[in-house]
Amino acid sequence: MRMYDIILKKRNGKELSTEEINFFIDNYTKGIIPDYQASALLMAIYFKKMNNRETVDLTKAMLNSGEILDLSKIQGIKVDKHSTGGVGDTTTLVLAPMVAALGIPIVKMSGRGLGHTGGTIDKLESIKGFSVELTKEKLIENVNNIKMAVVSQTGNLAPADKKLYALRDVTATVENTSLIASSIMSKKLAAGCDAIVLDVKVGQGAFMKDLVSARELALQMVNIGNSLGKKTVAIISDMNEPLGYAIGNTLEFKEAIETLKGRGPSDLLELCLELGSNMVVLGKKAGTLEEARKMLKQTIINGSALRKLKEFITMQCGDASYVDDVTKFPKAKYVKIVKSQQEGYVFEINAENMGVIAMELGSGRSVKGGTIDLSVGIVLNKKRGDKVCKGDILAYIYANDEVKAQKAEKDILENYIIGENYKKEIPLIYEVIK
Repeated sequence: MRMYDIILKKRNGKELSTEEINFFIDNYTKGIIPDYQASALLMAIYFKKMNNRETVDLTKAMLNSGEILDLSKIQGIKVDKHSTGGVGDTTTLVLAPMVAALGIPIVKMSGRGLGHTGGTIDKLESIKGFSVELTKEKLIENVNNIKMAVVSQTGNLAPADKKLYALRDVTATVENTSLIASSIMSKKLAAGCDAIVLDVKVGQGAFMKDLVSARELALQMVNIGNSLGKKTVAIISDMNEPLGYAIGNTLEFKEAIETLKGRGPSDLLELCLELGSNMVVLGKKAGTLEEARKMLKQTIINGSALRKLKEFITMQCGDASYVDDVTKFPKAKYVKIVKSQQEGYVFEINAENMGVIAMELGSGRSVKGGTIDLSVGIVLNKKRGDKVCKGDILAYIYANDEVKAQKAEKDILENYIIGENYKKEIPLIYEVIK
């Protein structure tokens, strides 16, 4: 078998066999196939696409390129949640304690933030002493004891994807649904869970900008998961404005705590209930989504989800007193108020640009491995559809640099679109795909 023939076959729009896909992934991972041939095949896939069978085979080959976690010693049906990334997306910090409080084991491997999207691991490191690194034995022990663990991704999972993604990033071949879906699902499946709920974001602040492409990605990932024996559900949710009010690591963690205390933003809670209901049903703790939703709401009312968050922090060596005393979180030096210069209704808040503004304050990374400032960011005071008078507070800027804060104020005002009448209602949840 020759790589030249595989490239030619796909270039001509023909279907690759399972053996050809396995040959490519195996030999590229080992370094036998050079980058220039792998790039040629990726470009051929980008233009000629892959069908469902090819996409499943590509995912399986990448999945088998490295370690697959054996979580069989964890009792119960292990359910994972994955988001395709957004701005102010604090769902894991709210959702995981709620679901774990119902006795469903949650094993979550999360990444760090890059660009305008935040990372759960960075947010967790706002807590003094919190460890995102656990041995496999400790991870299993924690989940059996408290039903929950969130750790950083290991480099041994799907190494083929790591190599391919780096190549796609520099060869303009990222935006292909089969390549995106196989990349996400190979890592999720390697993490060893029994069922997966996917939060596929769509809109300005998401990778998928329109509903057609978001739905195509959701369908591909659900098909991959189900084809490889893992019950998978995808929820397409809106990212045309930031989720919740907070953007920035410490600020988002505080908002998650408020949500678990029953005082959080309605959109963040609603998305967590939608995602969580599907997780509870997949975990076989409820027969219907309605029953699951009631159970999840009860974990907030009775305080069990908040207690679970504290248990989780303690089990991973963090200081759980931060939950009761949020003044212990890292603090920004300056808090700048952004006031509206006009009257009307908030038409639009550009989610992606808001994420970039927060990143420029220091809350995110412009390059992989860069340092971040956990204390900085933005807290919105007005959201889409809200009435605004001249002089009303639109947002608060948390900064450690006055010059950056002044620039952020100007940028925030430019990204709040205010008009006379608000007519366009945009749903939070577009579709659920099973």
